Amino acid sequence: MSSTSTLKRVSALALIGASSLARAAPCDIYASGNTPCVAAHSTTRALYDGYTGALYQVIRGSDNTTIDISPLSSGVADAASQDKFCDGTTCLISIIYDQSGSGNDLTQAPPGGAATGPDPNGYDYLASAVGAPVTLNGQKAYGVFSSPFTGYRNNAANGTATGDDPEGLYAVFDGTHYNTGCCFDYGNAETNSHDTGNGHMEAIYFGTGDGSGRGTGSGNGPWIMADLENGLFSGFDPINNPDDPTITSRFVTAIVKGEPNQWAIRGGDATTGDLSTYYSGVRPDNGYNPMLKEGAIILGIGGDNSDRAQGTFYEGVMTSGYPSDDTENAVQADIVAAGYATTSLTSGPELTVGDSISLRATTACCTTRYIAHDGATVNTQVVTSSSAASLQQQASWMVRTGLGNSACFSFESVDTPGSFIRHSNYELLVNANDGSKLFSEDSTFCPQAGLNGQGNSFRSWSYPTRYWRHYNALGYIASNGGPFNFDAITTFNDDVSFVVSAGFASQ
Repeated sequence: MSSTSTLKRVSALALIGASSLARAAPCDIYASGNTPCVAAHSTTRALYDGYTGALYQVIRGSDNTTIDISPLSSGVADAASQDKFCDGTTCLISIIYDQSGSGNDLTQAPPGGAATGPDPNGYDYLASAVGAPVTLNGQKAYGVFSSPFTGYRNNAANGTATGDDPEGLYAVFDGTHYNTGCCFDYGNAETNSHDTGNGHMEAIYFGTGDGSGRGTGSGNGPWIMADLENGLFSGFDPINNPDDPTITSRFVTAIVKGEPNQWAIRGGDATTGDLSTYYSGVRPDNGYNPMLKEGAIILGIGGDNSDRAQGTFYEGVMTSGYPSDDTENAVQADIVAAGYATTSLTSGPELTVGDSISLRATTACCTTRYIAHDGATVNTQVVTSSSAASLQQQASWMVRTGLGNSACFSFESVDTPGSFIRHSNYELLVNANDGSKLFSEDSTFCPQAGLNGQGNSFRSWSYPTRYWRHYNALGYIASNGGPFNFDAITTFNDDVSFVVSAGFASQ
């Protein structure tokens, strides 16, 4: 570290006093800077020193009961309690509690002005409780993995900035999980879930833009930007700000803050180093000065419930007042000290890259049936060692390193090299790899111990609430309850559990 960086870090930490350095957490630091948290959300750790309340709630699929997950004495979430509670079933994150005392909890986002996903009631999906495992200084915790159609909201928040009031926001995201959908946001939004005009939002956005051609930085993205409603902004004019860099770190600290006719974007690697300022200056024209913020809180969606984005959230806050750079630098030092790191995304019987495997169903009706394909359609078929060679090949799969995430796996067809099992519109298909980001993610699956105690269950990496399931002999990615027939709860655990054996055939 340079001498300049060292001085910056010492200056930042001095804000909270030498005697309290070992105990201070982000909201303690903000309070010391006279910009207290009015909302504080994290599923990974306490954001105040000594906070012992619940961090989040999970609901399990087997009986719809819930449990609150609180921090251990270290401040890190008690992931072991969640794992025990969810053993042998699925779990969703149903509430992300506000640690600030303001009661600004985040719950399932209601319908809004934008088109919604497949839920007939218009509500967004809840996130899988196991989709984003990490460690903090070696202790396991879980983030909030948002697939498209996943969102949380509070339209009746207390104490958040309204109008042109000053505020600060930070969040820690997964810097590798993003898309072009609108809009993976965390922050201040409309109170009626509709687009009420320019300047009615002030939220952190993370992704590669919304396809409008507005709001980009240097390189190909993703970028930290601000969603100010009807525009993603990386600066003032032009809003395509070359000083807003493409994010390359696995964990990223993202900051947006604003006060009358002044706002800023800052960011940095959440595991090392200092923050950088990507923009600091006046507000954009055309309805953004003065701001007309409404004070609702959103996570994973846009102000009008635009819910096609994806991303992963670990922690974040909203403050009263415009934090100083020194205060934010001290928060960054605390985030770095938290020690975010990746951990295994898989469990259960191990798979070996390069092996040929076959996968036998375990539902009582179907124990002679294997995952196979007929053209592009994934199905189950009765296969034995006496079956025709062509059928044995159709029921055999080469284990490959995950195309979308190397911590998981992809499955290449033995009889159609270059084609992989992928999901599309919730169906399992065998398609040729087109090299796209979407294909790579849709063809990546994370095996875990079989939910019925046999073999493996194969969780979609990009939609971790959904697993490979055979239903009426066809293959889907299914959730444990949902809007589709193949989401039926009956026999779910059996239908998503497969015994892995050596492949009937190999390439």
